[in-house]
Amino acid sequence: MSRRPVRGRATAGLLAGAALGLAAGVAQAELIDIQWPDDNRFERRLTLLPGKFAELCGPLQAGQTVEWSFEADQALDFNIHYHVGSDVRYPARQDRVARLQGQLAVDSPQDHCWMWVNKTEAAATLAVSLARR
Repeated sequence: MSRRPVRGRATAGLLAGAALGLAAGVAQAELIDIQWPDDNRFERRLTLLPGKFAELCGPLQAGQTVEWSFEADQALDFNIHYHVGSDVRYPARQDRVARLQGQLAVDSPQDHCWMWVNKTEAAATLAVSLARR
């Protein structure tokens, strides 16, 4: 039995669903690369559907600090994490929180990720602010 890639209607359906989600400004499950502008501030507003997540990731160097904060209209599961080989490390993690702020001190060059998971039954609006020093 030969295995062929699925194309046609399935692909068209996925693309149409993604386009509808983007047009509505809603995160189905969103991975966002942090692009640090000249002022070193990154801000984003997102809407997370029930059961979905958003993850903001970007490179940081040893000695840098990131002041971060977020506010949501639903309690979300939150973490900051990075990978060392197959190990995942969590400088911050808290479940069922609607707002939080803190400071991340980077001790080794890594891509760090800020992640939120919406385990509620309603869409959640999330505002995030990161300031790199």
